[in-house]
Amino acid sequence: MDMRELTIMPREGLGKGEAKRLRRAGRTPGILYGGTVPVTIAVDPRDVFRIIHGREGSTQLLKLTFAGSADSKMAILRDMQFDPVSEDLIHVDLQEVAMDKPIQVTIAVHHVGDAVGVRETQGILEMVLREIQVSCLPGNIPEAIEADVSNLAIGDVLTVGDLPIPDGVRVLTDRAQAVATVAPPAAEEVAPVAAVEAVAAAPAEPEVLTERKPKEEPEAVDDKAKKK
Repeated sequence: MDMRELTIMPREGLGKGEAKRLRRAGRTPGILYGGTVPVTIAVDPRDVFRIIHGREGSTQLLKLTFAGSADSKMAILRDMQFDPVSEDLIHVDLQEVAMDKPIQVTIAVHHVGDAVGVRETQGILEMVLREIQVSCLPGNIPEAIEADVSNLAIGDVLTVGDLPIPDGVRVLTDRAQAVATVAPPAAEEVAPVAAVEAVAAAPAEPEVLTERKPKEEPEAVDDKAKKK
């Protein structure tokens, strides 16, 4: 994996006030942990965006350089927080790593190839899993894992156990977990609708009309009752 560099600046202030001051100055607060003690830092958010939008994504080995110093550390980007409205980066978590000790990371799964079930029988490719958990040395972190779906026919399932895993990488995700499958074409799922339409188009049974009974005449009231 290619190594990217990130310049970090130590910061002393804490709290929301200090965080707002940093953001007004075009910096994002963060923390670097994994060493002897956690270190509060600040970074340029543009540098972070260049890293996470690169080919390797956010899970990659970083060389951290302290501003104004020759010191450097190896780390990975563990977490990021974004403003829900502006989508600005508001906090980063970096984990210092030792090159001789395994770490657990999340790796993206990218599908490659055209599934035979899609190409020949108009099935629908469904990507069930888009990332897996692995353990490896920092220098062995893969950029991504490729899931070849070329041989998938309708009803076939590609599992984690079918993925090509590089040497030195141990998969932590359940090997029986589905990664991709090919579902039947949508046309096969609309048969009930056609049946309903056929019933609606069938001629209605003729309405049976019954003879209406004549109204009964009111009983005559005798003269004696009237006089009363």
